[in-house]
Amino acid sequence: MTDLATTDAKPPAGPGPGSGTGSDTAPLTRAIRSGLDRLRAFDRRRPLVWDAVVTAFWTVAAVLDYTSGGWRTVARDVTAPESLVLLMSLCFSLPLLLRRRHPMAVLLLMAPVSLLNVWTGAVVQAALLQLIPAFQIALRFPLRRLAAAGLVLCAPVAAGAARIPGIWDQQLVSYLWGFVFVALLGIAVRTRRDYTEALVERAHRLEHERDQQARLAAAAERTRIAREMHDIIGHNLSVITGLADGGAYAAAKSPERAAQALDAIGTTSRQALSELRRLLGVLRDDHPDADRAPQPTLDDLALLIERVRRAGLPVHLESHGEPGRPTPLTPGRQLTVYRVVQESLTNTLKHASPPTDAPLSATVTLTYTPTHIDARITDTGTGTGTGTGTAPDAQDAPAPTPAQGIMGMRERAALYNGTIEAGPLPAHGGWHIHLRLPLEDHPQ
Repeated sequence: MTDLATTDAKPPAGPGPGSGTGSDTAPLTRAIRSGLDRLRAFDRRRPLVWDAVVTAFWTVAAVLDYTSGGWRTVARDVTAPESLVLLMSLCFSLPLLLRRRHPMAVLLLMAPVSLLNVWTGAVVQAALLQLIPAFQIALRFPLRRLAAAGLVLCAPVAAGAARIPGIWDQQLVSYLWGFVFVALLGIAVRTRRDYTEALVERAHRLEHERDQQARLAAAAERTRIAREMHDIIGHNLSVITGLADGGAYAAAKSPERAAQALDAIGTTSRQALSELRRLLGVLRDDHPDADRAPQPTLDDLALLIERVRRAGLPVHLESHGEPGRPTPLTPGRQLTVYRVVQESLTNTLKHASPPTDAPLSATVTLTYTPTHIDARITDTGTGTGTGTGTAPDAQDAPAPTPAQGIMGMRERAALYNGTIEAGPLPAHGGWHIHLRLPLEDHPQ
């Protein structure tokens, strides 16, 4: 039937399964699918146009069947009035205009005409047009409605069998087979449509989840970059500030010490620039020669502490246990320990004030156990190591964010199920940072 070319099945908005746009599809198949897609798109925009075309086609066919006398070849009673035959042909074809919007109503409207058709013995072939709204019911409605449609379609024929002998094997059986065919066809089309819509919905959901995961990954990467930039810039600028203050103080009394401070400032600045270039170079997609040197590890702690010592803060490093036994520390865990020690010593340089009875100093203690690594950083300052204190020469400087340093350390530790404890030491007023990081094979 021509009505099968466009149904209520809505094709996906974009390319989907079986869209036929691939280069491996035959040209004829692509042309047919492209034409059907355009036809469906036009039908969605102007559904009445297609309904009118289909109705006009079957109306012309029914009228031609009447004018050519073709109905007489199958009629049981050729003496039926011709005006009645024409009226029945029009009653079977004209209601098709509403077949998609109200298919059950169209079928109920045709039922009395079908009974009259069989009862008079005219048996016009236009009566088979009842299968078109039956197909729409099978396509759109549940099986209960489909069973009711089959009863409405076959009941008039069964009623007419009481008057005309032999109609059972000619009319009723053909009606039943026709209804079974269009019912199975409608169910198959609906099943394929539902399956296609489910695939399209799943594809859209996966696309949405992919975009969401990309946004989350970008946010996490921005957070990681912010932590790295904070650690690199904050630490190196603090060291440079300490060296500059010490050099300015020593310039008048000890030019040699001032020259050493300037040399240390140059070394620290070059190292900071190198780390920034490496970090920013990796971020550039159009930079194939970006430096991808490994991140700092525990082996670089000695160099870090030496730079801090040259900035004016005496640091003592202690190590207990044997690193790497039984489980070696992963590079990510080593970077976490390194950054926590770096941030803690930087905070001491920036915010801690020396006590009145002793110079300011710090201690870094690393303890290796079979399941964890503990890093404890303590200082003897009278300020806080969180950024809430203020250095004596920084009264006019803007106050830093109080918890940013510790927040970044906690975020790093949380990546590996680690914990951070920070707070003042009650004994002598210093500050301590305690990192407890489980090894990879022993999650907390």
